[in-house]
Amino acid sequence: MSTLTDTPKAAADAGETPARRRPRVDRLPYLLLLPCLAIIGVLLLWPLGQVVWMSFHRLNNVRQLRGDRAWPWVGLDNYVQILSDPFFRTVLRNTVLFAAANVVLTMILGTLVGLLLNRLSKRMATFVASCVMLAWATPALTGTIVWKWIFDDTSGLVTWLFNALPDGLSQALFGRTDWTGYGWFNSPLLFFTILTLVVVWHSFPFIAVSVLAGLKSVPSELHEAARVDGAGPWRVFWKVTFPLLRPVFGILIVLSTIWDFKVFTQQFVLAGGTQDRPTFMLSIYSYAEAFSPPPKYGLGAAIAVILTLILLVVTGLYVRMVLKQEEE
Repeated sequence: MSTLTDTPKAAADAGETPARRRPRVDRLPYLLLLPCLAIIGVLLLWPLGQVVWMSFHRLNNVRQLRGDRAWPWVGLDNYVQILSDPFFRTVLRNTVLFAAANVVLTMILGTLVGLLLNRLSKRMATFVASCVMLAWATPALTGTIVWKWIFDDTSGLVTWLFNALPDGLSQALFGRTDWTGYGWFNSPLLFFTILTLVVVWHSFPFIAVSVLAGLKSVPSELHEAARVDGAGPWRVFWKVTFPLLRPVFGILIVLSTIWDFKVFTQQFVLAGGTQDRPTFMLSIYSYAEAFSPPPKYGLGAAIAVILTLILLVVTGLYVRMVLKQEEE
């Protein structure tokens, strides 16, 4: 009697394996992503590539940008000129210190407001959150103009308040009694203080609402159990709330770092342009080099690339640290 060697079992005994059917790849999700990827490429990657390409050329005339004249290739000369300039180190120091201070203050204030909103009743929390979000919804240009009027040296609110102080108290505390004409933006320290106030005011509502959303996902039973064990509010936050919201805080810190490194509008409006070089940061430094006469578009593009690389390195290191903590 003949054996059925064409069955899978017989084929396996004979050393043959039946062909495995490959899983079918569904290409529809990738096709649906193509329009979004194309838009990102046109709006983000193409301009970024243009800036990188410009940074390797000497561009001192707008006709070069229009294509009427050739772009002289200089290689890394623009980067060498920027990195060897002592003023660049001053600008980099200003940027790092300003960003660090603003990230810390924004995260602290936003977290405190988020905790407050979580403790309020639903109706009151909705009202307070709506008021807080007005700062976030206000355009940066509009909000900065308002703050510049508040610190105006003649008719500003702050000048009026200081002039309203008793002469003896004002003289004893500040050494002057007449504040009309006082330049609030002339001192670098005062300028960065006011700029920090403006940026934190505009940024903390997003942190507060994000923290509030994270707090709503924390089971209330955990907080109640910690309080039963005798933990106070401070210990409950650090031992229960913060570990559960660590991914939320990680994302918020990364976003705040990126935003604070790129501050431009607020500084440009408060300073009245690009004349106040001691208060320069990387964003306005790039703009000043590119567009202030005589224009140096190649140098401005090189500064913008350096700023982008710094943000990528800082963000990458922080994300790596967060992922490592999550694994542990």
